Amino acid sequence: MFVEIGEASLASARAKLPEDQPIFMLNLLRYRDEALYRAISKLGACSGRDAYYTRYVPAFRKLALDQGVVPNWLGSVGALLVGTEGEAWHDAAIVRYPDFATFQRIVLSADYRRDAEPHRLAALADWRLIATTEVQLPA
Repeated sequence: MFVEIGEASLASARAKLPEDQPIFMLNLLRYRDEALYRAISKLGACSGRDAYYTRYVPAFRKLALDQGVVPNWLGSVGALLVGTEGEAWHDAAIVRYPDFATFQRIVLSADYRRDAEPHRLAALADWRLIATTEVQLPA
């Protein structure tokens, strides 16, 4: 289980990714049966999926949409055809950022840490976040 965005992983990604190209973040999401809030007790109980879509996503949108961040695709995982045995994901999402610096600025901001991150941490049992760049296929 790993749902944190660490300083070391940000630094490593920043060194590997181009500075002036859009970044497409692939999110593989597995939700908790019940959201697990550690510090926010005034919120009512809900499933991890509900916490993600009704709490995390609106808080994230508020921070990100005016910075050119665009959700490109969201889907429910129907079947894992190739993967590690026992690996299971509920949903997958692709979000486009103008560049990696925009992503980093958002996730390191005090507003994100306060308003969005607690909901993501409460909602997700496991998560993969993979930074990709677009590949131009030859004609």
